[in-house]
Amino acid sequence: MGLLQLVEDRPTPTAVYNWRIYVLALIASCGSNMIGYTSAFIGTTITLTSFETEFGFENMTEEQVSMISENIVSLFIAGAFFGAILTYALGHFLGRKWSLVIASAIFTLGAGLQLGATSSTGLGIMYAGRVFSGLGTGVASNIIPIYISELSPPAIRGRLVGFYELGWQVGGLVGFWINYGVELHMAPSRQQWIIPFSIQIIPSGMLFFGALWIRESPRWLFLRGRRAQAMNNLCWIRQLDESDIYIKEEVAAIDQTLEEQIATIGLGFWAPFQAVSKRKSVLYRLFLGCMLFLWQNGSGINAINYYSPTIFSSIGVSESDIGWMTGIFGVVKAVMTIFWLLFLVDQLGRRNLLLGGALMGSACMWIIGAYVCVARPDLHPASHVNGAGIAAIFFFYFWTEFFDPNLRSLAQAVTTSSNWLFNFLVSRFTKQMFAKMNYGVYFFFASLSFLAFFFAFFFIPETGGIPLEATERLFEIKPVWKAHAKLKAQLKEDEMQFRSEIKDGVFGKEENEAHAHVENPAENSAS
Repeated sequence: MGLLQLVEDRPTPTAVYNWRIYVLALIASCGSNMIGYTSAFIGTTITLTSFETEFGFENMTEEQVSMISENIVSLFIAGAFFGAILTYALGHFLGRKWSLVIASAIFTLGAGLQLGATSSTGLGIMYAGRVFSGLGTGVASNIIPIYISELSPPAIRGRLVGFYELGWQVGGLVGFWINYGVELHMAPSRQQWIIPFSIQIIPSGMLFFGALWIRESPRWLFLRGRRAQAMNNLCWIRQLDESDIYIKEEVAAIDQTLEEQIATIGLGFWAPFQAVSKRKSVLYRLFLGCMLFLWQNGSGINAINYYSPTIFSSIGVSESDIGWMTGIFGVVKAVMTIFWLLFLVDQLGRRNLLLGGALMGSACMWIIGAYVCVARPDLHPASHVNGAGIAAIFFFYFWTEFFDPNLRSLAQAVTTSSNWLFNFLVSRFTKQMFAKMNYGVYFFFASLSFLAFFFAFFFIPETGGIPLEATERLFEIKPVWKAHAKLKAQLKEDEMQFRSEIKDGVFGKEENEAHAHVENPAENSAS
């Protein structure tokens, strides 16, 4: 099988893999681009001499400067936490499209407020802007994977959702290098640190205008009983006629899921909350999603993103080299993400990448920590990094590929907010951890990555090529490492039976009866 060959769950017309589906995913991923940039640029920008002079850092103690730096970073993440929670209501009542419009607008407002911070106004307006940007980020980080996954054919869902991660890494790449550029080519001034802050508005503006053009998710429209618009959007996205067998199969699967949801959970705003409290299977999946984000943040990746100068200094990189070193880190992450997106995620599967990434990440962190422990660059500073230090940096760059859970609705809101909660803890205490633990921080992250391997092996099934409507069945099959193959076989049998019913003329009658039940599901729910 070729690296770019598609693994389909059923015979799929080539028209389904058209330019529209990719453009929609790319536009939505502008949101991850703004998140990636904002996450990457801030750690280095607030260490620029021009920024420190503007706000009087030279008159503060080291502890005070660290506290302010952590506040600037962590208030953004606190906003993202609450934004992720807010997304459930936005997504339920307004849909995916308008949630993206709102997210980009709030983020742009926050970015504008940050540009208003001066030595005379103080950091208060900066803090407020970071919170608003965080709110927009929380909404975007929640809605984008949902929107893309709901649009995607199963065979390329991993690739398209991978655009979300790719956008994050490209934004991070720009964020790392923009700081290096302004530090290298601009004299310390207000303009020097304002430029990195102002660039935040570019991706958020692209998302705002792009979100006004994109089509609403057909699955959300079916959920709200807007069948005519849903069918129109689905046929437009797939570039197929309503009478095509592929469209009939997809709509039948969505209708079946809606009927099951009406019967077991309900479609009202509070219905999922009630289901979570009553159904162990839902609680179990929420637990898995939240734990994946715990392990992701436990890998140490966000500590690197937010405090790259501190991290590279601990390895022994001189202050003059930190700028381009962080830039190279961004390049490696972006290149590896493209490789993962095009050649790995839909070929090797999510589960295998989780397992391999956990072991690889753990090994690299152990090596880096061992180097810092032996060489102690903090006690023996040098003008250049020695050979062992270069090896440590190589392993540091080698460690990049991690977790990507795909859940929806309330589950997505809960798991995404948990991600920002764990992210907040990392951003709030990383500098303090390095001050107290030194090389022990690397051993801490290495241990968590090692434990993540066992978690993924025993609890996380492969989801590649499984339609969203069949995901619930996937988590019911044991053992986990055989669930994917068993469900694929079951879906194949279901497909053959469905086609047989169509051939015998049975489906037409059943479809009409099904539509009568879900024509307006919003009215069928007491909630």
